[in-house]
Amino acid sequence: MAQLAFDIGGTFTDFALSDPAAGRTVVWKVPTSQGAPAEAVIAALSAARSAGELEPGAIGGLLHATTIATNAILERKGARTALVTTEGFRDVLLIGRQKRHDTNDLLMDKPVPLLRRADIFTVRERLAPDGSVVTPFDTEGARAVAEAVVAAGYESVAVVFLHAYANKAHEEAMAAALRAVSEKLTISLSSEVSPKFREYERSSTTVANAYVAPIVGRYVGALEAATRAMGVGAGLSIMQSNGGLVSARMARDWPIRIVESGPAAGVIMAAKVGAEEGFDHVMTFDMGGTTAKLGAVDHGVPAVTATFEVDTVAYRKGSGLPLNVNAVELLEIGAGGGSIARAAMGLIRVGPDSAGAEPGPACYGKGGTAATITDANLLLGYLNPGYFNGGAMALDVAAAEAAVAREIAAPLGLATTEAAWGVHHVANANMERAMRIVSIERGRDPRRHALVAFGGAGPLHAARLARALGVPKVIVPRGAGVGSALGLLAAPRKFDWGITRVLRLEPGASAAIGALFAELEARVRAELAEIGGAGTLQIGRAAAMHYLGQGFEVRVDLPEGEVGADYAERARAAFHAAYAREYGYSHPEAAVEATDWSVTATLTGSEAGLAPLAAARRRGAGAVLGARPAWFAEAGGMVDCAVLDRAAMAPGARFSGPALVEEAECTTVVPPGDAVRVSAAGNLIIGIGEGA
Repeated sequence: MAQLAFDIGGTFTDFALSDPAAGRTVVWKVPTSQGAPAEAVIAALSAARSAGELEPGAIGGLLHATTIATNAILERKGARTALVTTEGFRDVLLIGRQKRHDTNDLLMDKPVPLLRRADIFTVRERLAPDGSVVTPFDTEGARAVAEAVVAAGYESVAVVFLHAYANKAHEEAMAAALRAVSEKLTISLSSEVSPKFREYERSSTTVANAYVAPIVGRYVGALEAATRAMGVGAGLSIMQSNGGLVSARMARDWPIRIVESGPAAGVIMAAKVGAEEGFDHVMTFDMGGTTAKLGAVDHGVPAVTATFEVDTVAYRKGSGLPLNVNAVELLEIGAGGGSIARAAMGLIRVGPDSAGAEPGPACYGKGGTAATITDANLLLGYLNPGYFNGGAMALDVAAAEAAVAREIAAPLGLATTEAAWGVHHVANANMERAMRIVSIERGRDPRRHALVAFGGAGPLHAARLARALGVPKVIVPRGAGVGSALGLLAAPRKFDWGITRVLRLEPGASAAIGALFAELEARVRAELAEIGGAGTLQIGRAAAMHYLGQGFEVRVDLPEGEVGADYAERARAAFHAAYAREYGYSHPEAAVEATDWSVTATLTGSEAGLAPLAAARRRGAGAVLGARPAWFAEAGGMVDCAVLDRAAMAPGARFSGPALVEEAECTTVVPPGDAVRVSAAGNLIIGIGEGA
């Protein structure tokens, strides 16, 4: 049966309908409905049904990526949330960590928590690190707190008791006390959301889960109801931050797991395309209407981190809200087509705020007056005002010119085209800085990577970014403008679970390790069974380890198979090897301690599958549609360059820049000096510096 994938972004919602029976995949984009993102999905599906292009009853799966949880956190528009914690530890969330993300900034602000001190309640209870009871749970005090929470009108509650990762009894008792007072409360327990040690990170993760849970719950419920009303009987699967799909129920219960939902799907697609073209090491560049997302694929596998931060300051570690969630390694910045440009103190600033879909850039003609990256790219000749989004939207050149002239050119004394180039160049500089963090600062050599560019604006900026970092090849996949939607079709069913159990890796520890993994594997198998789908179950193991006395850990992939008597020693060897890769040396004689243990269950072969992309409508007799002037500083300014129709390009075709390659969902800019060939799979391979 057909599989429908859709990714709701801040500006556009992307669709990919894969129909194996027809042997094709159809893709399209529509503007996102501001304030009610699901409306754009239902409207687009209704239009496709009316046009006879979509039969709801023939859809066998709905695959979804969404930014709703991310946006609620970034915009501080989550539910009214309370935190219940151990007496004497009320300020853990507010104090955070002592380490400063910028030592030299005397006016530095800490990450702003999602709730105020007045929203934090305490209960007398205490557990030791091993889970034993130090202070019994105060049942009467818990009931009083529950009554106070309900009386104050809170919608959601996070419960984070000291050392609850080792014993969840007190948190479950608190949940029972809350439910006894009101069944309407949404309750998040740290022992279920993040059963890990380090109280600040566990508190931050659980509070964030509680903060977005009511919003995600309502959104997912409304989307399911609306699709059912249309006659779609298939269940809804949602992309997690770790690159795997889960059921709608799991997304409602653990909404914190879908914070990086859309960007993760894009990295899955990029890994598939990289493998298709013979590249094991890939950097990913996804630029949409609101943000740009950068990621990496190492040895053919998307890089995954056990923790990440949202709402960071200048991409600095420790400046954002920490989340103990496995996630595809990504760096997201406010640099999308709708990012607003301003003149400030004699300089051009771009982002992080965006004009979004409503009113959007000035050139959208929907009442927007701010100058944006899209307006600048239109004035530079990169965008075709009559073929934006395949001709579904006409761009207003005069409005873009007026906005850039008023907001940038006049304050800085520049010609309008020069001001537009300045906006484009500053946006590139911002993204180049972020890409250096993803690559060089994390030990990756850009010269040994290919850059996979996608999203509505990614292919337009990619070649110049690659040149700045020394990346030799840029790959623009077929359907690049809806890359994340296509990534959903390539994503497997997946579920991971982890816990903290501090254990020294010494002779005799193998039995305890075996018991730990048996517990974890039973949990992930049960959850994956609920997700459903056909495929082969693969279990991956990992642990966070350090040398005894160290304060932070290295994540280590551990051997699969039976946990025998020598497993502790094998785990030690794996740690020494991982530590040497990370730091250049190891200390084999030193004692090793493991803290966090995790298991990932993946149902390989459960991917929806991507039928060949339907051939796009050719717009002319040949590949060359004509020529138009576009700005290439490399050639001295405005020059006439060829405009090519990607739909008319056959595998093996070659050409050099300057050139513009148009397709319905995006435009690829090829600067002078670069050469392009169309691969056997239909992807554009741009050789940086290889042109005539």
